[in-house]
Amino acid sequence: MTFDSNSTNKKRQRSDRLSRYVVTGFGGLVLLTLVVLVTHLISQAMPLAYTPSLKLLSNFQIPENEKIISAGDVINSQPMLVRKSDCRLGLKLLKDEQLVSNHDYIRPCDHVLSAHSVMGENFIVDISPNAQVRVLPVRSFNIGGNNAVDTSTNVPQTALSNNITFSLPKDIWNKRESWDIALSSKWAVISISQGNSVFIRWVNRLRPTQIIDKRFNDTRRLVLLPGGESALLQVEDGLYLNRLQDNAATLLPITGDINSSLDEPIVFPLAKDRTFFLMNTKTQALTRWVLSKSQKGLTFEQTYQIQLPNEKVKDVAEHASMNLVAVLTDKARVLLINRVSGDVVSSQKIESTAESVIWYGNKLYSFSNNTLSVWAGQHLSGITTWASLFEPQHYEGYEREETVWQTTSASDFQEAKFSLTPLLIGSIKASLLALLIAIPVAIGAAIYTAFFAKSQLRNVLKPAIELLEAIPSVLIGFIAAIWLSPKAEQFLFSFAFFLVVIPFVLIVVSLVQRPIAEYLPKRLRHGAELIFAVSGVFLLGFISVEYAPTFMFSLLGIDGFTLLAAESNSPIGKTTIVVALALGVAISPSIYSLAEDAINGVPNDLKNASYALGATRLQTLLYVVLHVALPGIVAAIMLGFGRAFGETMIVLMVTGNTPISSWGLIEGLRALTANLAIELPEAEVSSAHYQILFFTACILFLFTFLVNTVAELLRQRLRSRAYYG
Repeated sequence: MTFDSNSTNKKRQRSDRLSRYVVTGFGGLVLLTLVVLVTHLISQAMPLAYTPSLKLLSNFQIPENEKIISAGDVINSQPMLVRKSDCRLGLKLLKDEQLVSNHDYIRPCDHVLSAHSVMGENFIVDISPNAQVRVLPVRSFNIGGNNAVDTSTNVPQTALSNNITFSLPKDIWNKRESWDIALSSKWAVISISQGNSVFIRWVNRLRPTQIIDKRFNDTRRLVLLPGGESALLQVEDGLYLNRLQDNAATLLPITGDINSSLDEPIVFPLAKDRTFFLMNTKTQALTRWVLSKSQKGLTFEQTYQIQLPNEKVKDVAEHASMNLVAVLTDKARVLLINRVSGDVVSSQKIESTAESVIWYGNKLYSFSNNTLSVWAGQHLSGITTWASLFEPQHYEGYEREETVWQTTSASDFQEAKFSLTPLLIGSIKASLLALLIAIPVAIGAAIYTAFFAKSQLRNVLKPAIELLEAIPSVLIGFIAAIWLSPKAEQFLFSFAFFLVVIPFVLIVVSLVQRPIAEYLPKRLRHGAELIFAVSGVFLLGFISVEYAPTFMFSLLGIDGFTLLAAESNSPIGKTTIVVALALGVAISPSIYSLAEDAINGVPNDLKNASYALGATRLQTLLYVVLHVALPGIVAAIMLGFGRAFGETMIVLMVTGNTPISSWGLIEGLRALTANLAIELPEAEVSSAHYQILFFTACILFLFTFLVNTVAELLRQRLRSRAYYG
């Protein structure tokens, strides 16, 4: 029997090539998967960088004897209102690319008919000669039939729940020179002007018997803000605020030196009347004013201004679901503005006849007396700017500029607060504090098992500690939420006292344990330090729980729990300290394992050379072992930091998930990872909220990538310095 070496070598070569191809293929698949994931993240967040624009979809004309008084979303079968020449209002729908009459609201010519639009819904206002006011929602009419005519005096039954009926003083109404109406979910308000005198009647829609009347003199202009339960009045060249709860005609100064021309609007309220834009032709600037808390109660404060030289504003339209405002100027320009930060993101020319604009979904309707144009908004989520994501902004109802994350609301036309600053602060704060807890524990344990402990003891301790890494983070979060958080509420001051004092206790234990160990049998001396250290820790824990609060109470005159709780606006069990304890426990095994391998990997020849030169074990540890192992230790710490920053379940379960822009250790937090887990399932696909969440995912990936890269570069540099000086 002969041995064929050539055949065997060929088989081995084929096997090696096949193995190389398989390994290379699977490695390529891993890289391809990573590229696909990163590409998907970037593609979903990329629309935030696009510039919003408007694209003309349709133009519609109506007869010359009709006039558009309120536009509707005709593309989606919502009627618009027109005033006809025969004392009637008409409802027009889109049919076969033409606006055709579908319903007429007919009343005698001595009735005053008008229309009002609030938050995208149209209402018909009908005031009889006897000053009886009826406000009817357009959606209540049966507009399914062709050319249906309403000649009855009763509204359809489907509208009774939304119908508003009240009366005005007949003598005041008959002497009117002009009038106006405004609606909110709670109030219906009508103003009647005669000369410089204005009469205002407030009617509570929920309790129609509640009626409040007010009268103002020497008033040049009036703007009703029922959503904010207030009214703006121009007296001479000053703008004043009257709130519903103010006695009589009390006026609160808002601003002065505004233009006094009465033939054009200067105040443009947004949907819920908690924000308005003021166009001042004297300063040639459009300013934003928001309802804010002050010593005088709720009042309006200016937040920013946009310079519009040689231009005047005709109308302002607010988008229902994003922080987008369209501003129409007399130069036939539409400015798309971020309503929170005031950034003018884009400017576009439209037809010169447009007098008003209104948003319906992502379509902008511009209209004049006889023309209606429909514009499709493209890349509207690009209204999000760096300032709105990272800089403090003055939101409605806040006293000052703040960084706030609050994206969900119960209704449309709400300010979305997309500041990522509190989320970044929460992630960084929790990660850094977790490192402060994990580094002493993990590095200390690594030094002990790799340098001081006998091999038999090391073989027991190292697998036991590394086994903790196999515990799921959700289990650690569950234990922390069920057990640690309630204990923190009861013993928070004890925890703080324990963390501060434990280093000193361990130093004392290290000083006294060696003389005491001399009296122990030789077989018990080695490893006795563990018994002393554990005993010292348990003794300190007992003292911290039982005696520290009482001692501090007698010293400070107040118990520790009250002292700490007074400094926090968050539940005590949901503070950063509690999160850091759980997170520190979770990342300690990872740091320990890598650091222990680095310390244990220092060649024995270097240690023996140090001993031969007369160095002690402590000197050898400090100047030889740690110096050589430093690259591995730094890499372990950096990787631990990356894991803490990317941890989800612990910060999700233990924190109160309150996005607070505070570095305080006894405040709550919300991390980027927890925010993704909470809000991504409920975010509307392709919305600005959805894309911003993917942008935060890109930030997470970029941060962990940079941390790992820096750790590797630092490890290589330190290794070269350690070996070559």
